[in-house]
Amino acid sequence: MRRKRTGIFGRSGSAVMEAALVFPVLLSLTFGSIEFGYFFYVKHTLQGAAREGARQAIIRGSTNTDVTSVVTQSIRSAGFPTGAVNTAVIRSVNSDGTLGGTMTLSGSTASGTPIAVVVSATWSNIGVRPLGIISSSKVVSGRTVMRRE
Repeated sequence: MRRKRTGIFGRSGSAVMEAALVFPVLLSLTFGSIEFGYFFYVKHTLQGAAREGARQAIIRGSTNTDVTSVVTQSIRSAGFPTGAVNTAVIRSVNSDGTLGGTMTLSGSTASGTPIAVVVSATWSNIGVRPLGIISSSKVVSGRTVMRRE
């Protein structure tokens, strides 16, 4: 007569099989969360740099160089390499709210003129891609519009 195995020894190998099935899903969720979390961190940082540039741009007497240096300082203080981020682009704003062409700030820029500052970077230059979910050609940008003082 053979004895029937019961208890802990009767189920050997099932935990390994369950782990083998669940582990890839958990890894994908973890690394996907890391990639998207970092994407939103970069987006927020670029938005903050654009806001700082717009604050500089609305001051009477400021120039494009002043705005670019403020944006570069903001990017540098966040720990990003400044070469990975496109410099601040100062653009005019059309009456319907869309962005117009590039704009050169000068003393003759009228008070109340809306000025847009756009800061952008390509994901392959600034991002983390553990799974490659976000395309390397994706452009991440921050944009702020303020009126000239």
